[in-house]
Amino acid sequence: MSERKVRVRFAPSPTGALHIGGVRTALYNYLFARRNGGEFIFRIEDTDSHRFVPGAEEYIIESFRWLGIKFDEGVGFGGNHGPYRQSERREIYKDYVKQLLDAGKAYLAFDTPEELEAKRTEIKNFQYDAHTRSQMRNSLTLSPAETQQLMAGGAQYTVRFKIEPGKEVRVNDMIRGEVVVKSDILDDKVLYKSADELPTYHLANIVDDHLMQITHVIRGEEWLPSAPLHVLLYQAFGWEETMPRFAHLPLLLKPEGKGKLSKRDGDRLGFPVFPLEWHDPKTGEVASGYRESGYFPEAVINFLALLGWNPGTEQELFTLEELVDAFDISKCSLHGAKFDYKKGIWFNHEYILKKSDEEIATLFAPIVANNGVDEPLERITQVVHMMKDRVNFVKELWPLCSFFFIAPSEYDEKTVKKRWKDYSARQMSELATVLEGIEDFTVAGQEPVVMKWVEDKGYKLGDIMNAFRLTLVGEGKGPGMFDISAFLGKEETLKRLQKAIDVLK
Repeated sequence: MSERKVRVRFAPSPTGALHIGGVRTALYNYLFARRNGGEFIFRIEDTDSHRFVPGAEEYIIESFRWLGIKFDEGVGFGGNHGPYRQSERREIYKDYVKQLLDAGKAYLAFDTPEELEAKRTEIKNFQYDAHTRSQMRNSLTLSPAETQQLMAGGAQYTVRFKIEPGKEVRVNDMIRGEVVVKSDILDDKVLYKSADELPTYHLANIVDDHLMQITHVIRGEEWLPSAPLHVLLYQAFGWEETMPRFAHLPLLLKPEGKGKLSKRDGDRLGFPVFPLEWHDPKTGEVASGYRESGYFPEAVINFLALLGWNPGTEQELFTLEELVDAFDISKCSLHGAKFDYKKGIWFNHEYILKKSDEEIATLFAPIVANNGVDEPLERITQVVHMMKDRVNFVKELWPLCSFFFIAPSEYDEKTVKKRWKDYSARQMSELATVLEGIEDFTVAGQEPVVMKWVEDKGYKLGDIMNAFRLTLVGEGKGPGMFDISAFLGKEETLKRLQKAIDVLK
């Protein structure tokens, strides 16, 4: 195993939007591949034609493009092990179904859905296995002639894997250690259905992993029960030497209560569970996405990486490159990780602080323009510099910063009641005269002059500054007062002061 080049894969089914848990699985595969100088393959598992949703495949590819997770080969990326869409590989699978049948490792089953349902009613917790297969209609209970006759007559059938009882199946998991399962508890899983001439997940998965030279299978904890079956299939084909190592990742759990994270949790608590907005072609329903909600892709990656994996240090902010360097799959948790969506918001705030004022201003500029304001980028950058530490998302800047660009048309009633005193109009008129006499209207030019005036007059600084803020902003928010007045400039500051005096009196 150590001599083989590391090759991992992410293999979603195109049945709808990509859940954030799937994104994390893909991320861990990516980090593992890059950490070990390996390759990352993108495969589409679309053998279940009934569940196919148009647009889902394109959505998944676009999600990873936005997140910055790059594949080395696969659907849409090319490579030497294609086709990478399972629906295009049906002839390949038929050869392997025949191999198992010829070796007596699998058998044909002709039971109808009605017959199977009747058996489930008759036997509580029925499963098709070594103890019950003799009671069913299959090539092990029918004569060769009867089997041949059914086949010739076009009867629909499935191919079931013949699991021998009394064996210990060992799964060597990179996170959980050795997992031992008795073969008696496993059922004879369906591997192929004649109805659509397609294999089930179990066979297609094994054949593809083998032919695509996959060395490690890193997937969600929900697939752990299928691991023993996959080990037995590798053994049945005689592929023990190339069997991949398994790693089953902990579940993402609800932020509150028990159970795994679902879209309903996101709807209820107001956070996305999909990377991009998803428009369901069947129901017309629109589900929110991290991209459209204003998250940075780097913040989403950083947030997800630490859900179920711990670098063993206090570090929380990682670039993708730093995550690659630090990633050790054995440090994944055995237990599910609570989906702390508030931490995701915190990460986005941290990435706003990490980015340059210019970068945030470029993202904020279209919002400013959409509100009918024509300001040069340089001015918008100045506002971002003063205010970006107060928001978690770029879209939150406008309601917080609009006063820089648009003079208040009204004054917040509560603030007026609290901050505008009987003498405020008189003091603001005096302040206007002081400001008018200042040549250098920078912060450094205004502050000492105004502070000296306040002191000389024996005014309360709080009274002056709170009333001043109300005149320029319209309410009690914003950065330092001289930062605001310096940005607005002398003319606009005096204009706003006079208007407030006239309105509030």
